[in-house]
Amino acid sequence: DTCRNFHCKRGKVCHADKQGKPHCICQDPAACPPTKDYEHVCGTDNKTYDGTCQLFGTKCQLEGTKMGRQLHLDYMGSCKYIPPCTDYEVDQFPLRMRDWLKNILIQYYERDLNTSGILTEKQRNKVKKIYQNDKRLVAGDHPVELLLHDFEKNYHMYVYPVHWQFHQLDQHPVDRLLTHSELAPLRASLVPMEHCITRFFQECDGDQDKLVALKEWCHCFGIKE
Repeated sequence: DTCRNFHCKRGKVCHADKQGKPHCICQDPAACPPTKDYEHVCGTDNKTYDGTCQLFGTKCQLEGTKMGRQLHLDYMGSCKYIPPCTDYEVDQFPLRMRDWLKNILIQYYERDLNTSGILTEKQRNKVKKIYQNDKRLVAGDHPVELLLHDFEKNYHMYVYPVHWQFHQLDQHPVDRLLTHSELAPLRASLVPMEHCITRFFQECDGDQDKLVALKEWCHCFGIKE
């Protein structure tokens, strides 16, 4: 099977021609495997797709058109009304996001205490200090005042989670710049719960070059260095 080790980008599938040579052709959206309701996704055209296979197959078929260029994965789940983000809300957003990133690393650390594998040894050593210091602030929803006070008092605990998330996203390629597609996995999963995340990422791109540099990312989260 010449297609076995032949890679095609999302929205395309491998097809062998008459000579047996593999080529990438657009995925037929109608031929995508059936999905469950929780696998539905919302496109930037505000249309609900049965899954990412159907969305990217549709995008591929529109390749070369304005509609195709504008179609992206907006967020996970069926399309719904996303309220606009106010100036006040976007100002408070980094407080919740920093706390959320810190809590994710603490959860990973706790899992690794039983079965290691999620974090590297170097990462575990860094998170260990955060984990030990965090016991006095129970994970969960906190008033803005408490989050702000905790950030000012324990600033060092929030630096590493912000850096860690940047480098988790900076993968294709690793260049200390986040593209739209690199931000998409985080943004798409959070939009239904955090309606300010789209505006937050837009405003992080201070020079409007459609790339979020590490310095811009840290500035958005209130990290000084």
